[in-house]
Amino acid sequence: MPHENDIILSFQDLDIRFTLRGQVLKAIRGVSLDVYRGESLAIVGESGSGKSVFTKSAMGLLDANGTIAGGHIWYEGKDLAAFTTEKEWLTIRGKEIAMVMQDPMTSLNPLKTVGDQIEEAVVLHQGLRGEAAKQAALEALAAVGIDDVERRYKQYPHEFSGGMRQRVVIAIAVACRPKVLICDEPTTALDVTIQAQILDLIKQLQRKLELTTIYITHDLGVVANVADRIAVMYAGDIIEVGKCEEVFYDPKHPYTWALLSSLPQLGVKGQELYSIKGTPPNLFYEVHGDAFAPRNPQALNIDFVERPPFFDVSPTHKARTWLLDPRAPKVEPPEHIRHLREQGGKSYA
Repeated sequence: MPHENDIILSFQDLDIRFTLRGQVLKAIRGVSLDVYRGESLAIVGESGSGKSVFTKSAMGLLDANGTIAGGHIWYEGKDLAAFTTEKEWLTIRGKEIAMVMQDPMTSLNPLKTVGDQIEEAVVLHQGLRGEAAKQAALEALAAVGIDDVERRYKQYPHEFSGGMRQRVVIAIAVACRPKVLICDEPTTALDVTIQAQILDLIKQLQRKLELTTIYITHDLGVVANVADRIAVMYAGDIIEVGKCEEVFYDPKHPYTWALLSSLPQLGVKGQELYSIKGTPPNLFYEVHGDAFAPRNPQALNIDFVERPPFFDVSPTHKARTWLLDPRAPKVEPPEHIRHLREQGGKSYA
């Protein structure tokens, strides 16, 4: 178990709200999560579960109608949740915590050369100028596996393939020498072989530059190859967190069971692929009990009334489900999950 001195980023009881047409949406509902120095953490959940909003709050990137309504985000002794000005955020954003977005075309300026865009980051965050800045930009291009860097430096984003553009976006992020790199669905727009290359590249950079990485993804299959720990998010709340093998092979929350059961890799030929019935709750309204209860065929009566606390499964694994209460009836996980347990630790992703 990592020591608390190893915590680089700590979200404590974070509450994030958005105001839309006079209504308040509770996007993040009292979430606490520690991120350890040098680890690779994956935050997993369906679209709309709050993954991106949660991590963007650590960079001051919430939309104008979004506010941190409560809680703290501790980073190196500073409470980022208390920041109010762009000037404050510029001491963190890019320099300390950087982000790789899912679509490189929206991250890159089509009117500027790739070299200029990397150099801008170097000038802003490393304070280098002229030839030194150019050299740092060329090194960043080489570091992300781009050949013929002198020629590529002068080219525009449209002259690069999708995978190469994503490498450029990663080059811009690491050129700032951040301590934390957030990767928001970094392979969504790429085909499968390129996905594997980009994930491998991020892993290499993590080791070489001693980065702490946070992956945001809806794809648990991707996670198996990159994460040390997994936090599962549902309806603006983290409902299970543990080491990768704990969450994969001994999941405890019915939502984690459902997510794993719907993995294509677990499908049986000739049988319909599992899908989670129903829809997530409307966060404009107060959520009572366990937010997943209406979609959970094994829900207990208390699930509809009271939000479950976290129960410890091991020193590194906890889940927010009443099924772990000693008074709860024994509920067996679905067949897919039992099958995974039998595999026990064999990677299938």
